[in-house]
Parts: sequence; structure tokens; C-alpha cells
Amino acid sequence: MGWDELHAAAIDELRQWQAPDEPQAVLRNDFLSHLATHPDGHRKAGPPAHLTASCVVLEPTGRRVLLTHHLKAQVWLQFGGHLELDDRSLADGALREAREESGVDDLELLGGVLELDRHDLIGDFGHCGTHLDVRFVAIAQPDVEHAVSAESIDVAWFDVDELPNPVLVPVVGRAVARLRASGTV
Repeated sequence: MGWDELHAAAIDELRQWQAPDEPQAVLRNDFLSHLATHPDGHRKAGPPAHLTASCVVLEPTGRRVLLTHHLKAQVWLQFGGHLELDDRSLADGALREAREESGVDDLELLGGVLELDRHDLIGDFGHCGTHLDVRFVAIAQPDVEHAVSAESIDVAWFDVDELPNPVLVPVVGRAVARLRASGTV
């Protein structure tokens, strides 16, 4: 797959996604507008604001979440990052990032897009200024072995009620709600 096909796939995923509320619908429209204006708006080498994909990894009970202590950001976050040429979709990019950063190959995606988030970057991110993040949820078994990647300081499971970074509370809450709504808990 090439960059043009990934651009088209990202637009399709965002258009098909049913935003859960008005702020998320506004973000979706902003992301689509960004992609319409910037044919390279999904590439790290594109404009300073670009599309990224991330993944909240829960255990099947929804009681714990696997997080990374991000090296550049110096905080605990969900797994995620820039899209790559081999990604077939935003979901594919999110799963790839989660696998690379957690060392867990056996991840099961739970539904499509979970939410969107725009955030300015702090720390040593070079050319990158703003991430237009498309977030997904995946399930991993609680006893799975995980590993620390070169992009992380640590990787660990946390109780969803005792998250190490308050910025994670809304996205993890939404991920747990999706898991419960799926009927697998």
C-alpha cells in the first residue's frame, strides 16, 4: 500500500465513524478538513500537525490497562504514534504501534475508532507540533509477556481506577465502556 491509499483509507475510516457527541463530531470534521487540505497530513514528514493512531490496551475484564512510560513525553500514555507506509488503515497503524511499543503480538482490536484527540506536543519531538490522534481499543490477556521498546522507559499494567496520568482518565473510561457494551465482560 502507498501513502495515497493510506490517505484515502484514513478519510474513509473517519467518514464512516459515528461520533458519540458534538465535540467528537467537530474534531472528525476538523481532521477530515486537514486531510483534504494536506494530502500528506497523515505523514510524519508532512505538516507539523498530522494524523497519528493510538491504542488503549485493556485486559478482558476491563479492570486493567497496559500503558507505556513514553521516553520523549516523559509521562504514562496509551500506545501510539505515526503512521507508516505499510499500514493499510488507521486501525492497522494503531495495532502496529501497540505491538511494537508493548512487545505484545496477540492483540485483538475491539471495534473501530474509539475517539479523536488533538494535542500539542511537549518534549523532544522535532518537526512534530500537533498530533491529530485517532484512538482505538485492543484486548490483551493479563498474563501476556510485554516488553519495553526503545521509545519507552517502562511498560506496565495499571488498575483503571488508579491511572498514573490524569489525562488518561477519559480515554480509558471510554475504552472500558466500549468493552462493557461489547458484552464480552
